[in-house]
Amino acid sequence: MHGKLLPLAGLYLVQGLPYGLQSGLLPILLRARGLSLTRVGLAKGLYAPWLLKLVWAPLVDRRGSPRAWLALSTAALGLVCGLLAALPPAQGGQAGLPATVVGLLLLLNLGAAVQDVALDTVAVQLLEPAELGPGNTVQVVAYKLGAALAGGGLLALLPTLTWPLLFLLLAATYWLAATLAWVAPMLRQLPWPPPSEHTRRTQLQDLLAAPGTLWTAGFVLTYKLGEQGASGLFPLFLLDHGASAPDLGLWNGVGAVACSITGSSLGGALLARHWQSLPLLRSVLWLRLWGLACQTALLFHLDTPAASLEPGTVLRGAALLSLCLQHFLGGLLTTVTFTLMMRCSQLAPRALQATHYSLLATLELLGKLLLGALAGILADGLGPHPCFAVFLALSALPLLDLGLAPSTLT
Repeated sequence: MHGKLLPLAGLYLVQGLPYGLQSGLLPILLRARGLSLTRVGLAKGLYAPWLLKLVWAPLVDRRGSPRAWLALSTAALGLVCGLLAALPPAQGGQAGLPATVVGLLLLLNLGAAVQDVALDTVAVQLLEPAELGPGNTVQVVAYKLGAALAGGGLLALLPTLTWPLLFLLLAATYWLAATLAWVAPMLRQLPWPPPSEHTRRTQLQDLLAAPGTLWTAGFVLTYKLGEQGASGLFPLFLLDHGASAPDLGLWNGVGAVACSITGSSLGGALLARHWQSLPLLRSVLWLRLWGLACQTALLFHLDTPAASLEPGTVLRGAALLSLCLQHFLGGLLTTVTFTLMMRCSQLAPRALQATHYSLLATLELLGKLLLGALAGILADGLGPHPCFAVFLALSALPLLDLGLAPSTLT
């Protein structure tokens, strides 16, 4: 199993770099330049290529090997990073990003989305049912580690590490990963799709006919709604109440991601000890709901006259603890949910597994982006307190979904 997990870890790590760059750096950078919460939230539209994975997922299923798709898409990411190294992040006096940078970031997401389909296909085909827990732990932990390195690490190092040098390092990392994808022994053994499957047209009903797909699709679409809205806005509210951008880079980019990775690792360990996914999901969802309720109460307290986020204050410690707790529970929840998704895709016909997993992953991402993009609009329109009350209600929805889970996924 180690021969499978080590290459997967390296490839999932580099896959997390674009997400960390845009989720960790851009919101703080744009908010610090005076952009409204609405405009900061709408910057998540850069993730749009991820929602189109179903367009090319059938090609990965039927044309060429997953190894070739993986190596080519990863090398293309290195090329885009090389182009970004030649462009400044902003021109003098410009609050937002130049159109050329926006276009290249869209291409970066496109390449990462293609790479994601190919890499998930490799994981679905390689991992045995007993290996899904450790395999998805590696997937989530490595991805988040890459996001932390590109997000929080960038905020900490950007004053000394220039924009061109940063993207040249990212380009070199991608080209090294593309070489790994091409030469890794486990990938060379993956079968090509049979010729008879090349002409078969995938229909949506074929995907939905796989056991447990309808319920899993509904669950992954809703399980992160409240959490994503809160995790995207809470650091920005801390910034508005006097927290510094470097502090938030440390709290929300490094420390909180470390807690998320710890939670993901714990989820994999519990699954490896034969904990069943659905009961474990129920326990974690309840804990997350109570944690979000505490974070909402903390947000109310921030608006009192005596509230202060100065170093050494109790409120500062409570804010740090709240961020870390939510990321810890979110990481645990993600690992268990991804294991459930991969198990559901393994129940689909082999010729449809890449497309099937891409369908579930697209819905999972859509649930994240939906509230991530609209959270700023809700906060500007309703105010922070009603907005967090909405997030709290949305976080209770997945608990109701679990009562309808099919037995095929246990």
